Amino acid sequence: MTERVETLRSESEDRAIGGRRTSVPVWALGLAVAVIVGVSLAALAAFGGASLPERTGPPVEELAVERTLLSPGTIELTVRNIGPDPVQVAQVFVNDSYVGFTGAADPVDRLGSATLRLDYPWHDGQPYLISMLTSTGAVLEHEIPVAVATPSTDGGFLASMVLLGLYVGVIPVVLGMLFLPVLRRSGGRGIRVLLALTVGVLVFLAVDATIEGFELSQGASAAFGGVLLVLLGAAFAFLGLMSVDRWLRSRPSVADQDAPSGRRLAFMIAIGIGLHNLGEGLAIGSAYAVGALALGSALVVGFALHNTTEGVAIVAPLAALRTSPIQLLGLGLLAGAPAIVGALIGVTVDNPALSALLFGAGVGAIAQVVVQIAPSMRERSARSLDPAVLAGMALGVLLMYGTGLLVAT
Repeated sequence: MTERVETLRSESEDRAIGGRRTSVPVWALGLAVAVIVGVSLAALAAFGGASLPERTGPPVEELAVERTLLSPGTIELTVRNIGPDPVQVAQVFVNDSYVGFTGAADPVDRLGSATLRLDYPWHDGQPYLISMLTSTGAVLEHEIPVAVATPSTDGGFLASMVLLGLYVGVIPVVLGMLFLPVLRRSGGRGIRVLLALTVGVLVFLAVDATIEGFELSQGASAAFGGVLLVLLGAAFAFLGLMSVDRWLRSRPSVADQDAPSGRRLAFMIAIGIGLHNLGEGLAIGSAYAVGALALGSALVVGFALHNTTEGVAIVAPLAALRTSPIQLLGLGLLAGAPAIVGALIGVTVDNPALSALLFGAGVGAIAQVVVQIAPSMRERSARSLDPAVLAGMALGVLLMYGTGLLVAT
C-alpha cells in the first residue's frame, strides 16, 4: 500500500513538473540559454585576455607548404600559417642562395595562406632546399626532393584525367559486374559465400584506405587536425550512410523491413566503393601532378584487375534478384565515376588535408556497408559462421592483396 501511495505521489509530482515545463516554450528556453552563453563568452573574450599576463619569449612562427608548382624559371609555393602568431616572410633562399620573390607582402595570419613566387632557374631532376627567413629571424624550411615541371591543367590534360578515371574506375567495376550470371547459378550457401567474399574485399579496402589516410594526414597542417581528419571523415560518412539506409528502409517500396534487401545492399556497397574510389582517384591525380606517378599500360591494367573485384562485390547481393542493365550500369557509375572526380581534383588541388578527409570518408562508408552485410552471411538457425563463409572472406582479402601488387604507384 505504501509503495502504491509513493508511486501515485511521484506521478503527481511529475505531472506538476511537466505542467510547469510547458508554461515556457522549449525553443524560448533554449534561445535564452544560448543568449546567456553567447554574452558570457563574448565578455570573457573581451576582458579575460586583458587580465592575464603577456606571453614571454619569441613569437611562435610556423608555415606549412601546401602546394608546390614548378614552371621554367619559377618556383611557386602556397604556404599556410599553422602557428599562433602572424608570420612575415622577409627573405627566401634556395640551396643557400638568395633569390627574389613576390607575394606575401603582408604578414600571414593564423590559418591564413599566401603564395610566394620565387625567381630561380631550377633544373629538372635536382633536389632543392628552400629556406624562408621571417622578420623575426626564424628560418622555416621546405624540401623539394626532385624538381619536376608541374603539368599545365589545360583542356587536354583534364581530358586525360577523365580517361584515367574511366580506365581505373568505371570500366573495371563494370567488368566485374559481368560475373552476375555466374553468381546467379549459386545456391543459398553460395550466395552467403559471395557476400563473405564481398566483406573480405571491403575490409581490405578499409584497412588500405586507413593506412593511406594516416600517411597523408602526416603531411597535412596540424592546425586542421592531422590524423583527426581521417577519423572525422570516417565518422561523418558512417553516420551519413546510416541515414541513407534508414531512409531507404522507410520507403513504402521496401517489402521486408527486417532483413536487408539485395538491391539496398548493392546500392550501399556501390556508395561505399564510390567514396573509396574518390580518394583513390585523388591520390592518383595528386601523385601525377607532382611527377611521382607515371601513366601507362602497367598502371591501367594493374588498377583494372584490382578494381574488377569491386564490381563482383556490388552484384553479389543481386544474385537472387532480377535486375535491368540500366540499374546495373547505374550502380557501376555510382561506384566507379568518383575516380574521375578524384583524379580531376587531385591534379588541381594538391591538399593533403582534403585527401586525408576523403580517405576517411571512404573508410566510414565501407564500415557501414560491412555492418549491413554481416547479418546476411549467417543462416538464421546457425550460431556461428560456416567454414565456407570464412574461407570466402579470406579469399576476398587475398584477391585484393594479390591484384594490389600489380598496381605500380
